[in-house]
Amino acid sequence: MNVISFEEFKRLELKAAEIIAAERVAGSEKLLKLRVNLGKADSTPERQIIAGIGKYYEPETLIGRKIVIAANLEPKTLLGLESQGMLLAANDGRPVIIVPDEEVAPGSLIS
Repeated sequence: MNVISFEEFKRLELKAAEIIAAERVAGSEKLLKLRVNLGKADSTPERQIIAGIGKYYEPETLIGRKIVIAANLEPKTLLGLESQGMLLAANDGRPVIIVPDEEVAPGSLIS
């Protein structure tokens, strides 16, 4: 186990987001392009996230779902597409998306 300090952990910005669009990435079996809403209070209320969950989730089943994302990661380019955050998922032999168990507003901080 790699241990980080509490100060390092506090730098990570976890937020609730709503998936507003989802589609497969051409040329990849596992990548999905997600458009997420982080609410009006966020400096970038809509973001694109490229997630490796396409073998286990159909894009149309994700629209409208609330998820948790790491919102302040450095952007990364995957197959020519910029990912502006990371969806959180448990790995139990397959990705299982982490979701709030009650309704929360997009952009709500997770702590």
